[in-house]
Order: sequence, then structure tokens, then C-alpha cells
Amino acid sequence: MSETTRYHEKYNLKKIFIDSILKLNPVYLAKNNPVMFVVVLGFIVTLLMIVLPNQIPANQINFYIAVSLTLFFAAWFSTFSEAFSEYEAKARVDSLKIFEKEIIAHKLVNDHYVDVKSNNLKPGERILVKKGEIIPIDGFIIDGSSYIDESMITGESEPVFKNKGDHVIGGTKVIEGELKIEITAERGRSFIDKMISLVSQAKRPKSQSEISLNILLSGLSLIFLIVTATLYYILKSLGYSYVNIALIIALLVALMPTTIGGLLPAIGISGISRLTRDNIIAKSGKAIEAASDADVILLDKTGTITEGNRAAVEFIPLDNFDVNCVAVASYLASFNDNTREGRSIIDLIESMKIRIPNEIIDVALMSKPIEFNINTRYSGIEISRPNKLLDYIKKDKTCLKLVEIIEEYGNKNEEIKILKGAVDSLIKNVKNVKKEVIDKIVEDVGKKGETPLLLIINEKAMGIIVLKDRLKPGIKNVISDLKIMGITPIMVTGDNPLTAKVIATEAGIDNVISQAKPVDKLNKVHDEQNKGHVVIAMGDGTNDAPALAKADVGVAMNSGTRAAKEAANMIDLDSNPSRVVKIIELSKQLLVTRGAITTFSIANDISKYFTILPMILILGNPKIGYLNILHLTTPQTAILATMIFNAIIIPSLIPLALRGVKYKPESPRKTFIRNFLIYGIGGALLPFAAIKLIDIILAILMGVK
Repeated sequence: MSETTRYHEKYNLKKIFIDSILKLNPVYLAKNNPVMFVVVLGFIVTLLMIVLPNQIPANQINFYIAVSLTLFFAAWFSTFSEAFSEYEAKARVDSLKIFEKEIIAHKLVNDHYVDVKSNNLKPGERILVKKGEIIPIDGFIIDGSSYIDESMITGESEPVFKNKGDHVIGGTKVIEGELKIEITAERGRSFIDKMISLVSQAKRPKSQSEISLNILLSGLSLIFLIVTATLYYILKSLGYSYVNIALIIALLVALMPTTIGGLLPAIGISGISRLTRDNIIAKSGKAIEAASDADVILLDKTGTITEGNRAAVEFIPLDNFDVNCVAVASYLASFNDNTREGRSIIDLIESMKIRIPNEIIDVALMSKPIEFNINTRYSGIEISRPNKLLDYIKKDKTCLKLVEIIEEYGNKNEEIKILKGAVDSLIKNVKNVKKEVIDKIVEDVGKKGETPLLLIINEKAMGIIVLKDRLKPGIKNVISDLKIMGITPIMVTGDNPLTAKVIATEAGIDNVISQAKPVDKLNKVHDEQNKGHVVIAMGDGTNDAPALAKADVGVAMNSGTRAAKEAANMIDLDSNPSRVVKIIELSKQLLVTRGAITTFSIANDISKYFTILPMILILGNPKIGYLNILHLTTPQTAILATMIFNAIIIPSLIPLALRGVKYKPESPRKTFIRNFLIYGIGGALLPFAAIKLIDIILAILMGVK
């Protein structure tokens, strides 16, 4: 298959061409692109003068035709770039729909597998996915482990290792081994379905600066229209009979900012498309603009700064409890905890070869779970049958110290609760160990960047569970890049101040909010905004919604609650908090691209002014030939050369508009200086060289010396 054929299959050129022609409708342009509206009006006027009889002298017809064609192509190149950008944006939805196709799944039925259509699968059913097969719909792994190719969803080429308990996405591929998966999503409510819905519903938002730029371009177009019309009548009244409509239209189009006017829609659409390609949905143009201006960002520690896979690594007994006793109590407190941390505590107990007998499991099964709460910051278990636990401990002698505690509370008819959680939330209840003793252990644990959890049974501290997390790979570079861009990172964590400070220092963060509650994040957003800062906040829970709504840029995870996603003005479909740097970079790139091409366009217009206006005046007064600084061949070739350059510069810049100006983290001053030199000075010099070259070619073709 040839490259041309492949390109045509990737991009439906016929559809793009038809859409670009339809967009030449003056009514559409008057509403969406006033600069190109004036260009199309100029084309219509010159075309009518060519077609209608006795409107122009016979010796000027070719000139009118040339001007008319350059006007048409200038407008069409603009609408083509817009149609092309829109096609790329819509292609994202089409590419996602490919992964919704029906496939054959191996469903578990009565201890054996039956092949069924994936559309018939329901939540709770179990399937087997073999090496090289596509996972038909969202679920979680109940047995097996494998590397999963998620590149078609996330764009990341590196396979992701998934183990028992991990969530998997429909449309991704198993690279090796076999996985037994339990379905969690109904057809039509999977991860891909949600992505398609979000991408389809997301309208291309215009930022305030884009609206302001449109108003400026409209104003400039109107001013230049009045100026050129006035100039036409002044020259006519002074006896410059050679001045005609085609010359004035050519001057008007040369003066107007047609380059940025022609590419502005494409820049906006392609900028949003780049965000969408990175699985980021912008719900408002204001959010994109704010992200590029942000100077403060609130980063959650877990999952953003660290990998978010905190795991238990050690039990530290207190008050003469032994390790076995702490392990048994930790098992009971974690029995109903399905988080990674909870499972890691069970894994640590198993790795220590501490056997948990069936009697303890029976006690856990019959007890009442105490769910983790963001306000209380602990979880655990309320033992409904303490006598059963007491009988077993006495018989097995697993933890004799527990006997006297259970008997003590049993005699008082008090409930027995085993809890684990944040030290500061539980320590106030402890009566058997001095606060100074616990504080010293917490300090020692915190100095290593580890997180302590306090384990208590009613009012008695049993021990400390030590959790360890690791910094995300590359997070130091991310923080460094944020600082270079002039953005102050603030780490928000529920950890104790010492652990938080160690992690923050290791990551390169100077500002920390420790032992934070949801209201603390909201208050911090409010405080920073009162200081005049532009704030980015991230979150995924209902408790994060107030901060997301208050922040200038609220980024919600797609895996988060509905309240969080409704409060935010951006959604990260991959639910990867560290992608915030990408959001900032893409937002800055969008505005830098718009600014660079605007600078280039204005510089172009100044240069074109010095080529076309002197040549129009020289037509009536050859004595002022010294104004022809480029020594262009004739006024006619000079005007046509300027018009041709004006038309071809638009398609020449389409790749830049679609790809965006290269952006790298640096100070705004450096970015401004570099872009001014390239697009300002370069934009002023390029037209002189290009127009001179086109003039030479036209002179050769027309046989003019």
C-alpha cells in the first residue's frame, strides 16, 4: 500500500475538502472569522467585476483574475486548516469506538468455560482471558498476573504489570499468561464508554484571550476597511485614475492580520485536540487559560508525589505486647480493609510466617467492620463475639496480654474495638502508653520518610504499623520543571508533619500542609487566591469537590466521584495525578502558539505594507521610485507577489498551528525573547525575501524586464 493511500485512509481528504468549501459560506465566516469574511467579500467583489460586462478595462482582466484567485485561496487555506483540525478532533471518538467492538469471551459456567459474545457479559460474571487476547470489558483480576498493553487507551507504549485485585480496562490486551477476571461494568458503562461520552460532549471552548483577540482582529479589519476605502476616494479625487477596486482590495487584505485570522480557529481546535489526545478533557476555555497562568499548585502526596502504593513493612509493639499479638490485632483491624494498604498488612503477616488460625478468621467474619472515614481517619473492627476470641486466645496462648484486656472490658460490658489509623486521630484515646513514648517512635519513623499507623484496642495502644511508600520516578524533575515555570508546588497530605517534611524535602517541595482535612485544601485555595495567585487543585473524591470548584483550575480524576467531576473544569481520563504537568505544558503551548503566530502575522503585515503601498503610489507617480526599496520589477508584479505570499503563508504555517510551537519549561522572559526573535524579527524579514523571490518568478513568467 502506498504512502498516499495510507494517508488518505487516515485522513478522509474528501470529507475535509467538502467541509472546507462549506465553511467559505460568508454567513458562517461573519460569525466565526471576521478577517476571512472580509477576504471572501473581496473575492466576491472582484469575481463579480470579472463576470459582469463593462466593469473593468480589457487590459486589467488578467490582473483581476489573479487577485481574485489569491483571495479565494487565502480564504480556502484558512477553512481547510480549520476543517482538518476538526476532523482530527472527531477522529479521537472514532478511534475509541474501535475498542467497543464485539468479541468472543470465555465465560465461566459451572466450573468450565463457555464461549459467549462479549455484549452478553454482565457484572459479577467471571471470564478467562488468554495470552494475546483482548479484555472484553472492565473488571478486576481474581487470579493470575500479566503485563497489559494499555497503549490504545493511555498512549503509553510501556506495558503495565497487573496482579490479583488490580482493575483492568476493556479493549486492552493481555501480553502473557492467563487472567481470570470478574466483570464490574455493564455494557455501555465501561471506561471507554465514559471516555467517548466525555470527548463527544466536550465542545471546543474559547478562552477569554481568544475572544479578546477575535474582537481585536475584527476591530483592525474594520479600521483598515475604512482607511482603504477613504484612501481610494482621496486618490480618485486627486486624479489618480489608475486606482481601481482590485488594487484597494489587495491593499486591504495585505494590511489585515490574515495570517492569524486564518489560523486562529485551527490553533484553538488543535490545542484542545492535543489535550484530548493526552486523555484530558477541558470543560471551559477559561480553565485552559488559567492553567497557563497558574503560579500555585496543590499536589496530593499519595499517588502524585509518591507512587501511592504504601505497604506495611514493620510492626512495632507497645506496652509489652509482642509482635505476634500486634500481628493478630492488625489482621482483625484489616480484615475488611480492601485498600492496598490493608492488603499489604495481611501480606506482611503472611511473609512473617505468622499463622492466622480459622478461629480468628471466624471472629473477624462475625464482627462489625468500621469503615475508614476521611474525618475520623481510622478503620477497624468491632468484635461482636469477644468470648469466642477469648476462648481461643486462652487455649492457643497466642497473645495472653489480650486476655486481661478483653476480660477487663467484658466485665464492664463495653464494646471491644480494634482500630488502626492516623496517630493524631487515635492517640487522644490512649491511656496505657505515655504520649511522649509514641511521639518518639513516630518521630523515628517519620525521619525515614515512612508513615506510622497507631493500632489500639479500645483505650490501649498495642503497637505501630509502619507503612513505606516510594517517590514516583521522575517526580523530582517534575517539581523542578514546575519551579522553572514559576509555579509554587504545595504538598497536601494527611501524614504527620515529620513524615510529610521528609517526603517533601526528598521531592524538592518547600511548602507542605500536613495532617490535612478536606476543609484545609479548600481554605488553602481561598488563601492563595486572596494573595493574587492562580491556583490549580486536584482531587477525585466528593470531599475534594469544594476545592475543585473554588480553584482556578480544578482537575478531577475520571475514576473519581460524580460530584468531583461536576465541580472540576478539567477531567483526566487516565486518572493519573502526575499528568498535571502535561496539562500546564499543553495549556502554555496553546497560548504560546497563539502569541507566536499573532506576532508573526503582525510583523508580516508591517513588511507587506512597505511593499504594496509604495508600489500603488509609484503607479501614479514614477518619480517616487526610490520607495521601491526591494527593487521589485513592476507595481503589478509586486502587488501580485504580495498577494500570493499572503495566501501561501497560511498553509505553510498549518503544521505549526496543528503541532504547536515547541514549549519547554523555562521562565516567561526567556520564552518571550526567543519567540520575539524567531516570530517577530523573523516574521518581519521573511516577507521581504519571499516577495522578492515571487516577484522575480512572476517577471520571468510574464516576460517583464
